[in-house]
Amino acid sequence: MKKKNEKGFSLVELLIVVVIIGVIAAIAVPAFQRGITAAENRSIFATMRVMASTQATFFSQKQRFARLAELNTMQGGGLGTVVGDQMFRHKFVFEMPPGVTDAELRDEYSITASRDAGGILYVFVLTQDGRIVRTSPGPDPDSQ
Repeated sequence: MKKKNEKGFSLVELLIVVVIIGVIAAIAVPAFQRGITAAENRSIFATMRVMASTQATFFSQKQRFARLAELNTMQGGGLGTVVGDQMFRHKFVFEMPPGVTDAELRDEYSITASRDAGGILYVFVLTQDGRIVRTSPGPDPDSQ
């Protein structure tokens, strides 16, 4: 016998709600992940701007450009963690060409920041002219 004053949701109603939540999550999660990746890339872009200005200061003092460890020291260790010839910040790895000499650093430098974000390799390059260019997965229209 059924009571006329039953309260609650039927199984069908609950399943419909679960399906709707699943669809919304399937759309929202990838967009959220893309947003996080974009924010991390912008953070590294800003870090590389700081590196460029620090390089200019270092050059005016020493008449050559700095290595990663020297840059990090000038910024009080705030650029990242230096391990050997590499520097790590968040998920990015910063590198300069191996074996670069002081004589070569009088003329030019190149710093590469790279990370693998779920199978997509992001690579940014900073050179002595102060330009930061995203070389992978393709040029960033906002690079300068």
